Amino acid sequence: MEDYTNLEKVRLGKLARLRELGIEAYPRRVERTHAIADATEGFLKMENEEAPEEITAVLAGRIRSARLMGKVIFAHIEDGTGRIQLFFRANEIGDESMDFFQEHFDLGDFIQASGTIFRTRTGEISLWVKTYKMLAKAITPLPAAKDQIVNGEVVSHATLSDPETRYRQRYADLAVNPEVRQVFRLRAKTIRAIQAFLDSKGFLEVETPILQPIYGGAAAQPFTTHHNQLKQDLYLRISFELYLKRLLVGGFDKVYEIGRDFRNEGVSFKHNPEFTQMEFYWAYADYQKVMELTEEMLAFVVEQVLGRKTFTYKGQEIRLDQPWERVELRQGILEKTGIDIQDHSTAAELAEAMQSLEMDFNPQASRGKLIDDLLGHFLEPGYIQPTFIYNYPREISPLAKTTPDSTDTVERFEGFMGGMELCNAFTEINDPQDQEQRFLEMGRSYASGEDEHHPLDEDYLRAMRYGMPPNGGFGMGIDRLVMLLADQPTIREVILFPHLREGGE
Repeated sequence: MEDYTNLEKVRLGKLARLRELGIEAYPRRVERTHAIADATEGFLKMENEEAPEEITAVLAGRIRSARLMGKVIFAHIEDGTGRIQLFFRANEIGDESMDFFQEHFDLGDFIQASGTIFRTRTGEISLWVKTYKMLAKAITPLPAAKDQIVNGEVVSHATLSDPETRYRQRYADLAVNPEVRQVFRLRAKTIRAIQAFLDSKGFLEVETPILQPIYGGAAAQPFTTHHNQLKQDLYLRISFELYLKRLLVGGFDKVYEIGRDFRNEGVSFKHNPEFTQMEFYWAYADYQKVMELTEEMLAFVVEQVLGRKTFTYKGQEIRLDQPWERVELRQGILEKTGIDIQDHSTAAELAEAMQSLEMDFNPQASRGKLIDDLLGHFLEPGYIQPTFIYNYPREISPLAKTTPDSTDTVERFEGFMGGMELCNAFTEINDPQDQEQRFLEMGRSYASGEDEHHPLDEDYLRAMRYGMPPNGGFGMGIDRLVMLLADQPTIREVILFPHLREGGE
């Protein structure tokens, strides 16, 4: 246990005195009758004579400010719905009760207060306190705003602004920075809007296993764990795909899932080892139909969450007009680099052509990975407005059908917005023999030394052999979508408890 600071020791002393007086500082029961927002709304209705009776209330919340002015104390409390002023007056509650509040209550403590709602002479809606009691004594003071004089002017600094501290102590971050709480309210609203849209289109929300005996559905390294009783190694899922498509075999035509995926990969402004993803699979659809549904869905979500079909990200207005721009991958790379990937049929040839470009890449990588590197370096950062890049190399898309005119190109698209990839979709393979051959091409293990393999899943192939309808599949990172809508520069700002390196306070 870490040592207590002097301020914490003072507060512990107040806690001890409360207990000596027989007062429970952490009572089991709360008698709250109104959330602060509800009490305020009720008072406004009363003022408008919609409900002329007096508003009495028992409120509860965290003390955010307190000041003594003669025989009067003004304090502000905050709950999850808002903030309100408490008004204590000595000739109402007595000098002893006034002194007790000053001696035993600190900023950050939780208080229950009962009284009537009124408006002060300055116009502030307040609770005229009749009785009060402690609900929870805060031992550690919350970070306080700091003022600094710069060039003769007072500059106020945020209560808690260091990013590393904010992420490690998200509870304190949320408590003192209301704008952070708004980001996560927006996140919840975004997920609900996605669910509402897909539900309205006849999709069924389902849940699939997080612990899987064989990982699959994406090219990524998994996290490995072990089931002691079964003596079985398991993997945290990297995708929902193969389980959701099993449900198409079983007779569900439209399914989706929103949940956590886990990939043992690097951390960046747009990557976290565990992240939230939405995937859907749609029988009798292809990637063209999925493109159209994607445009419609995201326009709906943005309007539901923000009340409009535009938003600003990193100072640039992004418009959700339909249709989005569509760029074939081959053509996009040719325009940006002068390299026609169709003219370089092997990895060695493409790597040689890339030597003249100003970019870092692994010359020993596969042809598909090299093409993906070109996309990430030259195309992705420039796609601020919504854009679909389509028709990808087969080597990096083992679950997608080939295009009619090429055995090396598949019907796949990625959606870009704000200079980053947001979503990914395919016309899915439903031929079990074709799928088995793709798995064999990718390899059953890590034997070749590649970090990102897609292992063969015999049970998935068994499911396909029962007959799988033609279908289109789609995946989207919820965290990245919230980054865009909340105008946040890093994924850590939209995940409540992001993964951090060991160390730090």
